[in-house]
Amino acid sequence: MNYEEKTLDSAVVYDGKVIKVIKDNIETADGHKSFREVVLHNGGVVIAAMKDEETILLVKQYRYPLKHVNLELPAGKLEIGENPDDACKRELEEETGYRAKVWKSLGYINTTPGICTEKLYLYLARDLEFVGEHPDVGEVIKCFEYKLSDVFEMIQNGQINDSKTICALSRAFCKGFSL
Repeated sequence: MNYEEKTLDSAVVYDGKVIKVIKDNIETADGHKSFREVVLHNGGVVIAAMKDEETILLVKQYRYPLKHVNLELPAGKLEIGENPDDACKRELEEETGYRAKVWKSLGYINTTPGICTEKLYLYLARDLEFVGEHPDVGEVIKCFEYKLSDVFEMIQNGQINDSKTICALSRAFCKGFSL
């Protein structure tokens, strides 16, 4: 079966610093005319940073769209043209003050494929050394250490609802991934 949709025309609706929004008129695989609104995003990185076998780093920061403080793994946007392998090292140090000697790629996730092109690259970082955090200007963020078992309990009871955190931890600790 053919699932592809054909773009008939495209227009930029919004062009901002972080995202661009386009509206495409399309033809579906079954011949119907419709449209798609798409958020273009450069992507980002998410880091599961293990201080030791039982302790992981999480950050708290205010997430404006949600209007509350989120508890999540360190993460950040990719700069235009930036390699994710470089971005994860930059973001870990900026947000937590740590550098890692051991890195493992955990692949990527598409965050909201129905409306957005954002791709988040997931990493596991180990053998950490504290060098001092230096968040971006205007980024109010604080790093905390948690027992991994407590983090999984917080996911189970709904205290942690951040999808990128849940996905990265799932990838890091699913059967088949060695630590």
